[in-house]
Amino acid sequence: MNQGKSIAAKLPILERFLTLWIFLAMGFGILMGQIAPGVTEAITSLQAGAISIPIAIGLILMMYPPLTKVNYDQLPKVLKNLKLLAFSLVQNWIIGPLVMFGLAILFLRDMPEYMVGLILVGLARCIAMVIVWNDLAKGDRELAVGMVAFNALFQMLLYAVYIFIFISFLLPKLGLVEEISASISIAESARVVFIFLGIPLIAGVISRYALIKVKGKEWLEKSYLPKISYITPAALLFTIIVMFSLKGENIIALPLDVARIALPLALYFGIMWFATFFIARKMGATYPQTTAVSFTAASNDFELAIAVAIAIFGLHSGEAFATVIGPLIEVPALIILVNVALYFKRRYFDKPFEIVYK
Repeated sequence: MNQGKSIAAKLPILERFLTLWIFLAMGFGILMGQIAPGVTEAITSLQAGAISIPIAIGLILMMYPPLTKVNYDQLPKVLKNLKLLAFSLVQNWIIGPLVMFGLAILFLRDMPEYMVGLILVGLARCIAMVIVWNDLAKGDRELAVGMVAFNALFQMLLYAVYIFIFISFLLPKLGLVEEISASISIAESARVVFIFLGIPLIAGVISRYALIKVKGKEWLEKSYLPKISYITPAALLFTIIVMFSLKGENIIALPLDVARIALPLALYFGIMWFATFFIARKMGATYPQTTAVSFTAASNDFELAIAVAIAIFGLHSGEAFATVIGPLIEVPALIILVNVALYFKRRYFDKPFEIVYK
């Protein structure tokens, strides 16, 4: 128990209590929707096509810090361990999406909007918080950063394609789309992914290397990056407040809906983390390598999933609501898994001192 507290205490206050802040943001949003409905209507009335401009700004800001933190110079180093890299890519881009797809259908096929939202979460591979969890669990940081960089690049190339395959193609084939209100084209998905991933990715890469050239890498990592880290949770909470300000009428059904979405999410974290950990260990990976691969496979980019769900299905949609539950479950679940990783380190990897009797 004390160890669990010490792990959580190492997180910045916004991330340490993120689950609490999300609940408070939900409550504040519902309250604001009841007492000041004109405020949220004004926010969402500023549109560019189907995209709310204030929400788009918030979501792009949410994505900018993690993409600026990625050290893209680490990509060549990851290539030195092709076996682990291949395993990580399989877990992230084949197994992970399939596991979430199966869990979404198993638990939410009678609630197609939530089902699609959960699938969107499964398709968005982690590019941010995984570094935090990996560091807390004493994983291989260079390997984790390299895999995050690969995930960021693969996300740009594959996310729109995966949306088309899993949602527009597979769900109709399985007869599960009758109640899904939005049709998704690959072109629309690509446009949305470029706006909410491409723009902050370009901004992150440019600002990272420009600041390194002007101010130096040490200044970037010790001064600039810690300061902009608060933008991501702040923008996430802003998005949640606006979403829930428009959903006050659904408050009675909310607790049950949250539980329905939370269960497959919790199962997903457990299945992906434990399976990846023990397979990597069986492959002969060291503890730091095993930990880095496990947290990379078990984490998701909820910020991107939220952005895409809002842009394609709308701020009021069940799909967007389902994606918001992700960080609500991720923080406590992965703090638990950090402690599990440290326990496994002692049990399976640390060599105790042995006295040899003659």
